[in-house]
Amino acid sequence: MPAATNLAFGRVLLKLSGEALLGEKPFGIDRNFTDYLATEIREVHELGVEVAIVIGGGNFFRGVSDTARGMDRVSADQMGMLATVINGLALQDALERAEVMTRVLSAIEIRQVAEPFIRRRAIRHLEKKRVVVFAAGTGNPYFSTDTAAALRAMECKAEIILKGTRVDGIYDSDPLKNPKAKKFDRLSYLEVLQRGLKVMDTTAISMCMDHQLPIIVYDLRRKGNLRRIVTGDKLGTLVKE
Repeated sequence: MPAATNLAFGRVLLKLSGEALLGEKPFGIDRNFTDYLATEIREVHELGVEVAIVIGGGNFFRGVSDTARGMDRVSADQMGMLATVINGLALQDALERAEVMTRVLSAIEIRQVAEPFIRRRAIRHLEKKRVVVFAAGTGNPYFSTDTAAALRAMECKAEIILKGTRVDGIYDSDPLKNPKAKKFDRLSYLEVLQRGLKVMDTTAISMCMDHQLPIIVYDLRRKGNLRRIVTGDKLGTLVKE
């Protein structure tokens, strides 16, 4: 394994939306894309970076989606949590086929398919150079997987949250719809909140601000970007005080 002395970060939390696993598909999981993700994660893992992952469930079900309208919010959110477990297992399968030891830890008890989330166990897995996938959000309704990412990052002492998206940073409007959208290279937490930028939800941003946990939003689909970030390249948008 290469020496890790040139790394910008030793332990990171990667936040992935469920929609990221869609790849080129309209619904479900694109196996080609999960294999691509596994390759990207393996590259940084081989450098010595400890990687934790929080994944959403929007490719199957989201508690605040149009599909859930009229449902009891708690039931809808619980369905969304189960969707994240499916995604976590899919990512674990792709990583282990790429020869990266991986553990899925679930915030809701589902022992036949995933370990229960125990903070010290999660940290121990990371120390043993296993990739850890946190599934089922926080285990509570009304909290998004963005909030789960901020919480888990602080619990496992990650140095930064890396949020992989379809665009190369944070813009003042949707660059996929507005070709004149302006990209920000750096923002403070308060600027994100005051501008109402859709980076992560306000609870997650506030938690990161309170605990001085930086966030980088970057283009997940550009090969090699994850490696470039952990080795110190300035990519995407940095959110920091």
